[in-house]
Formats: sequence, structure tokens, C-alpha cells
Amino acid sequence: MSTDSDTSSRNGADRRSFREITRDRLLIEMLRSAKNNSRSTWKVLIMDKLTVKIMSFSCKMADITEQGVSLVEDLYKRRQPLPSMDAIYFMQPTKENVRIFMSDMSGKHPLYKKAYVFFSSPVQKELVSQIRKDSSLITRVGALSEMNLEYFAIDSQGFITDHDKAIEELFTENAEGSMKYNSCINMMGTRIATVFASMREFPRVHYRVARTIDASTLTTLRDLVPTKLAASVWNCLARYKSTIPEFPQTETCELLIADRSMDQIAPIIHEWTYDAMCHDLLCMDGNKYVQEVPSKTGSGTEKKEVLLEDHDPIWLELRHLHIADANLRLHEKMTNFISKNKAAQLYKAKFGQQTRTGGELSTKELQKMVQALPQYSDQIDKLSLHVEIADKLSDMIKQQHLKDVGQLEQDLVFGEAGTKELINFFRTRLDTSRENKLRLLMIYAAINPEKIQGDKGAKLMQLAGLSADDMIAVNNMHCLCAHDTKKSSTGGFTMKFDLHKKKRGIRKERVGEESTWLLSRFYPILEELIEKLSKGELPKDEYHCMSDPSSSFRGIPSSMSARASPAHPPAQSMRSRWTGGTWARPRNSDDGYSSDSVLKHASSDMRKLGRRLFIFVVGGATRSELRAAHKLSSKLNREIILGSSSLDDPPQFITKLKMLSTEELTLDDLHI
Repeated sequence: MSTDSDTSSRNGADRRSFREITRDRLLIEMLRSAKNNSRSTWKVLIMDKLTVKIMSFSCKMADITEQGVSLVEDLYKRRQPLPSMDAIYFMQPTKENVRIFMSDMSGKHPLYKKAYVFFSSPVQKELVSQIRKDSSLITRVGALSEMNLEYFAIDSQGFITDHDKAIEELFTENAEGSMKYNSCINMMGTRIATVFASMREFPRVHYRVARTIDASTLTTLRDLVPTKLAASVWNCLARYKSTIPEFPQTETCELLIADRSMDQIAPIIHEWTYDAMCHDLLCMDGNKYVQEVPSKTGSGTEKKEVLLEDHDPIWLELRHLHIADANLRLHEKMTNFISKNKAAQLYKAKFGQQTRTGGELSTKELQKMVQALPQYSDQIDKLSLHVEIADKLSDMIKQQHLKDVGQLEQDLVFGEAGTKELINFFRTRLDTSRENKLRLLMIYAAINPEKIQGDKGAKLMQLAGLSADDMIAVNNMHCLCAHDTKKSSTGGFTMKFDLHKKKRGIRKERVGEESTWLLSRFYPILEELIEKLSKGELPKDEYHCMSDPSSSFRGIPSSMSARASPAHPPAQSMRSRWTGGTWARPRNSDDGYSSDSVLKHASSDMRKLGRRLFIFVVGGATRSELRAAHKLSSKLNREIILGSSSLDDPPQFITKLKMLSTEELTLDDLHI
């Protein structure tokens, strides 16, 4: 049995993007190789539930059809026999899947003429032996290969392992917790390792260490998550070194494994970028958005489902922009279109007189005008889509008073507000939604865990008008805190920064980085960790490594970072706070994720980038952290790939916290 094709060798030198490599492996290495080796013109592609998702995140149906696939089938559903056609099986290497495959292809009347089998991760020898023992089956197998691709490429620089219950299974324990715990760790480790099999990269594995075990502190299961996951990934990589052709034998990149305890605030706080606000406020189903468009009959509107994804150039341009900047860009695009279109200019004269007595037309008015034009095209359709979305977001910001909520959130985080300000807000801002009050209290609990216990917490809950169900999420914030903040620890990780300063904030202002928009100074802790990893400056007492780097790898990150990183611009102002009704911004600023910067980075020569950095967050990553990966890739001149068990928006994360129990297991309960 083969393990990946020799032609896909990466050796750490392949500078296609992460998502491009994933897509090419599926289409070329798997589908095209079967196409070239088959006499059948068209083939059937058979997948299980997981591999369907893997494929859908990277490829479209047109891509699959182009490789000679005429039919896509569900492995678990009853299928019509097609004895004249060959079949490609892309599936997990489970006993049940192998049983179904053998049933399909064994006996006198197989469903298909020939089968090309690709497993998503390493397959047990016993299962391969079962296949080889069946004499009628083995002659009908055209290929039996381990693809080692069992992750979901959600972004050009991001992936998930699809462990949506990771927080529940790893950060809380119950009677059957250890079984779920170990299963989750091992499967997650296997799927992370397949990323490196696809990229042909061998990482130096860093991980957050558990607390020092002594008489005063007990190490719990959740403290050990990064340690055990690092060991699981390492074991898989050791196997790849001996089984995958041309897999690197020395380190070619770096991997950092952390967990959600590193930053409890990022999944809860309001993020003000276009992407984050869409998923936070619009109740989207994944990337699906339901748009209202003019009816084809000419009267009223109708609903149309659209995807906000990489195939939409406007989405790519806007997604990492502050919402205020996104609004400005959309207005500029509409204005530019109208200025270059004669029909639009004639219509503007009439339309402008009907809607306003003077002054400039709003973006929404421009949108209506463009929609009424006969030249309404696909390009303008996408522009109109984003105008509608941005307009909805602006309305929700006003209706929910999110500027005031966001200001208090960031003041709490940076230590400029505390209990007094929170209580005053709850007492005076009665029109604030229950969800936003809950998020404020959760941020407060992450900073001041001792102040939400007992009667203090009950009084705050009553003042905010929260339910007992809401308080479960607040109380369970401690499940994501790796340490008891009342105890000192020199060898472990703590979430509390600068506790001895007058400010009780858990973020320090970033010197040399000016906040150009209201409420944009918040940054995820992951951003600091990536920069430290790039420079080789991770604290050794908080982060350990699975092995010492080879002599050829030693010192590369810091020297490369020094060459690649641009000089810091002179610091002008450490923050810009909202002082009125406008979002002030210097028009020539480049914050690393404005559209100009994103497009520059997208068109840069990949071969000039340094060694890749991989970061994996157990317990769910946030959109602010994915944005940080894009931003720092440009800044550090290194492709940064963010992985996680899931990608969570605030409502999802809060729901997960409500599902946690408060029981704990110690090392005495852990069977290693």
C-alpha cells in the first residue's frame, strides 16, 4: 500500500498557499491519478460524512467534474450498481467503512468495475490484511493509498479538525470523561499531523506546559491538554518520517500548541471587523447569508442564499477591515461606478432630486439606484450584496448601542474601568440586551474571578437581569483558566498580566501600533505568541519543545524574523478613543489588514517567505485570531497557518460554556 504519491513532495520548499496545496492534493494527487490509471472515462466518487466536508471546504463540484467524476455518492446510502464504471473511495479508515467497501466490491456482482481507495488518515494493518485476504476483491482494487488528509481548510491560512465538543470533552470531566478525553486528543493529534503530511513539513513542536506538580497545586486533565496533544502529534509525525516518501527528516517549520485558557476574552468581546460582525450579529449558517434582491417579476423582493467566501473578491477585500472602513470602501465603490456609467449619471440626476434636496447620496440610496439600472450585472450584484450587509450591521450597531458596550468592554480589558463602571452601566443602560450584558459580565469574570463568586456574583446577575442559565456561562469561565490566580506559580502559565500594577487589565497597550479606529485597540493574546515564536522568544518556563532543534534549524526563526520584519513606525498615540459621532482614520494608514495590504500580500511572491509557522488552539479559535494570522504573515514575511478544534463566534462559544460541568479530575483519576 502506498502512502502519498512521490510527485507531491514538498520538502518544505513548496510555496503554494496552504489551501492551494490541500486542493491540489485532492484534485490532482487523488482524483487525477485515478483518472490517469483508469480505462473508464467517467468515475463515481464515494465518500463518508467526514470526507464530504473535507472535500467541500477545498473544492467545488465543477473542479471534481473536471477530473472525470460524473457522480458523487454517500458511502452509507444504498447505491445503484454501475458495473461498467470505476469508483474512487475517499473515506476514513474505520472498520465500518472498510466493511461497506468490501461488501460493495466482493462476490460475483460488485457494484463497480474497479475501485481506487484513498484513506483520509493512517489505516490499521488488520484492515489492510482483511482486504488483501479477499481474493475476488483484491483483483478489483486499482489503488490502496493513505492520503493523510483529514482536516478542513476553512481559509487560505486556516483549518479546523472538526472537534466542536472539544471544550466539553477536554475542559470538563465527568464519570466517562477520561474515555472521551483520550479519544478526542488522539483523533485531534492524528488530524493535525495530516496537515504536515500534506504540506511535507516536519515541525519543531512547542506546547504550553502544565503546572508544576507539588503539594500546593494539582495538575488537572485540562492542564495537560497541550502536553498530551503535542505527544500525539509527535507520534504521528515519527511514523510519517518512515512511511511517507521524501518526508523531511529534520525540522522545516514550527508548531505551537496552545489552548483556550491562553485568552478567555477573545471569544467573547465584540470584534469590529466586517467578517467578525457578520458572523456575530447576522445569525448566519456558516458562510451562508440570505439576501433580499429585487424580484424577477418586478414587484417586491425575493430571498436569495449567497456564500461569503474567497470566490467573492469584494468579500476578500472587506473581511478584515474595521466596519467603518468597510462602509467607506463600499461608498467609494458605488460612487466610482456611477461616475463611470452614463446611464447611472442620468438616473442620479432624477433619483437625487427625489430622495434629497441637496447633499451627497447615501450608500443605500446609491445601491437602490444601481439596482434599478438595466445594466445590473453580477459584479454590481456582489457590490449590492455587501452594501445591504454593511447597512444591516450599521443599523444593529445603533439599535443595540454597541459603541457604548464595546467601549466598556475594552476599558475593562485595558484596566480603565472596573466594578464601579460596570455596576453603573447595568443600572443606567436598561436598554442594553441581555446577551450584551452577559458578555460584559463574562469579560469582568475573566479579569476578576474572585468578584463573581457567591453573593457578589448573585448581586451582579440580579442587577444585569440575567438568568441562572446565563450565570452558568459566567461561572464556567474558571474552567478555561489554567491556574488559580490566588496561588503563585513560576513554572506555569497564567492569564493574569500585570496584576501588581494599579490597572487590573489583562492587556497591555501595544507600543508602536496606533489604533486608527474606534474600539480597534483590542488584540488577541495569540498575536503576541506568534511574534514571540517567530523571534524564538517563547518563555521557556511556560512553553516546552518536544525535541531540541537540529543544528541546521537552530537560530533560523530569530534571524529570519530580524531580516523580514519592517522597522516599527514611530509611535504617535497608543490609542484613539471615540470622542464624537465619527470614526476618524488617517486615509494613508496601513494597518496590516486593510484591503490594500491584503491585496498586496495576496499577490506577493510566496517564494520569498520564510519558514512557515503553525499555531493550533484547542477549544476553538476566533476570527480575530485568524485575522492576526493574515496580518502577521505580511508583517513577519512568513506564512502563518492557524488551526483549531473549531472556529467559534461569540454566541457559539457562550453556548459551549453553558454545557460545561464544574467537576474536576486530578492526576489520581488519570490512567496514563
